[in-house]
Amino acid sequence: MKSLKTGALSGCVVWIILIGMVGSCIVPVSFFVGGFTSFTDTAIQFTGGILCPENTTPTSYTYSTTSRDEFGNPVPATAQELHCIDSSGEVVLNDPVGYAFLWSGIIVGVGILLSLIISFLIAAPAGALIGRLLGKIKARNIAQ
Repeated sequence: MKSLKTGALSGCVVWIILIGMVGSCIVPVSFFVGGFTSFTDTAIQFTGGILCPENTTPTSYTYSTTSRDEFGNPVPATAQELHCIDSSGEVVLNDPVGYAFLWSGIIVGVGILLSLIISFLIAAPAGALIGRLLGKIKARNIAQ
């Protein structure tokens, strides 16, 4: 019974360590992927389905604007917004930023979930390996 508790405890410790290790790679990558793909049609349609009122169609609206470079000089840029358009063609909702944050949050959530799953799949073999190594060390110490 004692070895079962020790094995479960070491497995949990290994799992927590693996979550940190795997998550430290996957979560930042998913954050960047969410940011870079937030302007795609897939992101607009998915987040529009959540943010737009019923009986409206989410569409992407782009327009030319200016931004500032590292020296404060104006440079041309393109901005994008989520527009929810009703059946008469009128814009019901105009969302310039919220959809991108929602999309990035969803992608980061998927990254966290993926980190948990990968860590769980790796934790059992890693815990067994650590248990064997500790068992060999313990047996060697007893023999001496």
